[in-house]
Amino acid sequence: MSLTGTPLFATAVALTAIAVLLPLLLWSKARGPAVVRVATRASMVVFAQATAIALVFIGVNRDMTFYASWGDLFGTGKYVTAAPDLGADGLGGKKAAEVKAEPKVHQAFEVVDGLGGRVRKTELDGKISGVKGDVMVWLPPQYDDPAYKDKKFPVVELIPGIPGTGKSWFQGLKAHQVLEPLMKEGKVKPFILVSPRAMLLGNADTGCANIPGKVNADSWFSVDVRKMVTDNFRASDDARTWGVAGYSAGAYCAAKLAIAHPDRYSAAVSLSGYNDPGQEPSSLVAKDPQLRATHNLKAVLGAAPKPPAVSLWMSGAEQDGYLSGMDLKAIAKNPTVVHAEKVTGGHNLDSWSKQLPQTFQWLSGVVKAP
Repeated sequence: MSLTGTPLFATAVALTAIAVLLPLLLWSKARGPAVVRVATRASMVVFAQATAIALVFIGVNRDMTFYASWGDLFGTGKYVTAAPDLGADGLGGKKAAEVKAEPKVHQAFEVVDGLGGRVRKTELDGKISGVKGDVMVWLPPQYDDPAYKDKKFPVVELIPGIPGTGKSWFQGLKAHQVLEPLMKEGKVKPFILVSPRAMLLGNADTGCANIPGKVNADSWFSVDVRKMVTDNFRASDDARTWGVAGYSAGAYCAAKLAIAHPDRYSAAVSLSGYNDPGQEPSSLVAKDPQLRATHNLKAVLGAAPKPPAVSLWMSGAEQDGYLSGMDLKAIAKNPTVVHAEKVTGGHNLDSWSKQLPQTFQWLSGVVKAP
């Protein structure tokens, strides 16, 4: 029974209704010694509380898609098939031109139910990263317009927080619903939106890092997913045509990927992000003091051979993204550009969804069309 399916939700509703009725019908009919009567009534109370909690969790998860499967929930899903040391650039000894020249791999896509018919999903076997997981893609309204049949489109890669799935951007933040009318009106560029699986090792946060022997999350996002997009859609691999956006733990990832790979991304949007990976309790990077220090965004920016030609939008409440943005802005050197925006609304999907028009209008000005 699917964690996000209707049968499980209906079962939870039915059990909750039964749990409410049981005390009304049986409370005064409990028989036996006092200890038995107390135990019977206590069991009914516990059952009622458990079913109510389960119903709320299942309902919220269906709406927000924090966990797409039982494997996600219990951390038993297996998405890492190998994690060799791929080197500093994450290409495993290959040159970028060699990766680009490899034969195209055409993926099979299926429509994702409940998301309007334009969000499609594929299972990607990442040949460089050793990650095998789902990737969701939404094509802008202009993509199928005959007037654009020979046009390539810019891309924004969307990274969810932890917990979260690729579906979270579409079902939780409703990114496609918010942005489609703006694209039709010409207020936002017609971006291809791509949201890959981010939970690769149970419920742990990979920090979008390559950690030999554990996971090559960086190469999954910045190499394999990018190549899948250019293999299957009218998109360029030119960095100036790619942006990356994330919220919470995904915001940290988005900023880090852009800073570390200006040859792959030209801009990043960080919604309620942070610089220190230790702010995410489940971070694998933060568990190692040396990795935590070197993966702090200030350290990543400072260690760059030259200031990366990327633009960063970092927004959030004062202690929830804004001050992190200001810290990066203070050390950024041309051509790195950091915009810090203080917002209200809290650390939640609704707040981030409301920021999409402004942030994607900003992306429209910095990410170029192919």
